Amino acid sequence: MSLDGALIVEREVRELVRRRGLDPARDPDGVRALVAAAIADYDERAALGTVPRLDDAAAVHRQVVDAVAGLGPLQRYLDDPSVEEVWVNSPTAVFVARGGVAELTTTILSEEQVRDLVEQMLKASGRRLDLSSPFVDATLPGGERLHVAIPDVTRRHWAVNIRKHVVRASTLDDLVALGSLPHQPAAFLAAAVRAGLNILVSGQTQAGKTTMLNALAGAIPVRDRVISCEEVFELRLAARDWVALQCRQPNLEGTGEIPLRRLVKEALRMRPSRLLVGEVREAEALDLLLALNAGLPAMCTLHAGSGREALTKLCTLPLLAGENVTAGFVVPTVASAVDLVVHLDLDHAGRRAVREVLAVPGRVEAGVVETAELFGTRGGRLVRGDGFPPHAERFARVGVDVASLLRAGV
Repeated sequence: MSLDGALIVEREVRELVRRRGLDPARDPDGVRALVAAAIADYDERAALGTVPRLDDAAAVHRQVVDAVAGLGPLQRYLDDPSVEEVWVNSPTAVFVARGGVAELTTTILSEEQVRDLVEQMLKASGRRLDLSSPFVDATLPGGERLHVAIPDVTRRHWAVNIRKHVVRASTLDDLVALGSLPHQPAAFLAAAVRAGLNILVSGQTQAGKTTMLNALAGAIPVRDRVISCEEVFELRLAARDWVALQCRQPNLEGTGEIPLRRLVKEALRMRPSRLLVGEVREAEALDLLLALNAGLPAMCTLHAGSGREALTKLCTLPLLAGENVTAGFVVPTVASAVDLVVHLDLDHAGRRAVREVLAVPGRVEAGVVETAELFGTRGGRLVRGDGFPPHAERFARVGVDVASLLRAGV
């Protein structure tokens, strides 16, 4: 490939885009047509000897389209279905994750390229990044989640993460097919969702919590109205009656911020049948608990090392809402509001799987929420424990014999 030729074509295409007022992010097909026309014109000039020939016109076409309508050298990773996440630690350290395993790529960028790529990615989101706001969380037009941190919060280089959220599971049956969940617990969880039990999904980063929440939501009855609240849009539901809400960062004047706590409050005014909260991290845990305590079926995710740790964390986060919120109120509320905890794990080989499913009977002993193991990992397999879920009457209302469903060997 002639590098000079590719740069000439790219420069000409950018000028055509500017003249025609084309938005490359919204009209990639228009950009592809311009690139094809520009290459054809270039080949005619190359035949006359006025410009160097292109060694590989197809490669130049891909390169220019990626540069103008995509993310340049990073675009090929976004187009690769095996890549789950891309991150840039420095211009010479670009990583990707495949199957949960990180690998260093051969891509080398410049400091200017990194800044230009971030600026390009943020155009569509309307979010900002500067010294007064050195972090940004945004959604790219293709649905990818972007996070950027800049100096002096980072030591020297811009740190960029692009999480693709490849949703391979829209139902619990999909997780069974992927080997992340055996059939019996999948059938039980689907029944629990239909019955309206409140479910907490826990796990470490990249363990598959959002995918699990998405799969659980696939079991929500079709007539239910679903309201989801997330920091940035990640869920991909097939629900017929669904409203998705996301947070908003403050504007240049420092106003206009909409935190997750506000979204949860607003969601309750939107006549939800089901509430989904993408990630509980702070004081919004109190508003979620109040919603659960009012009888609204809900599901959420939370970072934790085990199912029991997730419950302990959920008992702590509401205390951030104010001094008038006490453990004496929060702990029994968690015990009565949360029905199940589904904990996922990511092992050293990058395999994601459900490691345990806990029932929360509603009791508190010595300030600790009691749990019962419905399913636990034994010898690398998720097997039936000796616990029993709460609210058998809710299962009965949707025509499920939960005792038979949980009988060993089913």
